[in-house]
Amino acid sequence: MKTEWSINLLCAISCKACLILPMVFFTVGADAFILKVALLQMQPDENNVTENLKKAGEFCCRAAERDADIALMPEMWSIGYTRFDPEKPGAREEFYKDALALQDEAVQRFAMLARALDMAIGLTYLEQFEPAPRNTLTLFDRHGEVVFTYAKVHTSDFKPMEASMTPGEGFSTGVLDTRGGPVRVGAMICFDSEHPESARILMLQGAELVLTPNACRLDTMRLDQFKVRAWENAMGVAMANYPAPVCNGCSTAYDANGTCLVIADEKEGLFMASFDMDAIRERRLKTIHGNAYRRPHRYGPLLHSEQDDIWQRIDGNGQPYKPSTR
Repeated sequence: MKTEWSINLLCAISCKACLILPMVFFTVGADAFILKVALLQMQPDENNVTENLKKAGEFCCRAAERDADIALMPEMWSIGYTRFDPEKPGAREEFYKDALALQDEAVQRFAMLARALDMAIGLTYLEQFEPAPRNTLTLFDRHGEVVFTYAKVHTSDFKPMEASMTPGEGFSTGVLDTRGGPVRVGAMICFDSEHPESARILMLQGAELVLTPNACRLDTMRLDQFKVRAWENAMGVAMANYPAPVCNGCSTAYDANGTCLVIADEKEGLFMASFDMDAIRERRLKTIHGNAYRRPHRYGPLLHSEQDDIWQRIDGNGQPYKPSTR
């Protein structure tokens, strides 16, 4: 494991040395601020943490070779979003054993890799937490420092796996230092994006770009939904999903106008999205959307947790779902 990671780090240092000259070939103008996000649509080795993290390191090196500013992984990449069998005795407890802490060597290696590559890395993993692990994204900047650690708020409680996890308590944004300048970045994970409140809060916290690890089939409706999150909040959004057969690929990105910047096929691969940050900021400055004409004093019912009978549900563990306890 240490030898493999040493090779990755040497690769990181050498591949950055050959990235200087290509910078002059941008056709958008010397002063344009183009932020490149690499969507790592990777095929996992089920819940083999060692092999999955090794592959992520290799894909990060490939992203750096393509001059990416940020590399983003699919949801809970460390375990390949591999679910446990709730009918198997002890399966949940075995699942918990795969959780990693931020200070663990396996996680901190990505801080080292980010620094060596001069590229931010969005690492997704099953995070150690009490009373149960979390579904987490840690964003390391190009200096290897933590920008934020975000845990999924809208855990998919209709599944036994995520109903057995601890949800996050709020949404995270932070200022990411990139080669082109600072960018305020936020995060939401998979099912978060299907709730408009997630992106709305990130917009209110100043997010210009939202990173979204994903692990579900992306049909036309979900892709349109994600596009609208960008448009209605005047911000860029980028999503990394799993290829077939785990999911169906379609990793994608949209700018603040809802224009599709990239959409992947269903195969494993690395897909690049280039965000014009100047254009995003111009739209934020002039749009009628976002926080321009909202009326928060009329939105009181959004804060209530009561549910009418028609919305009552049983969660993935066979228990009545109670929003206020999650």
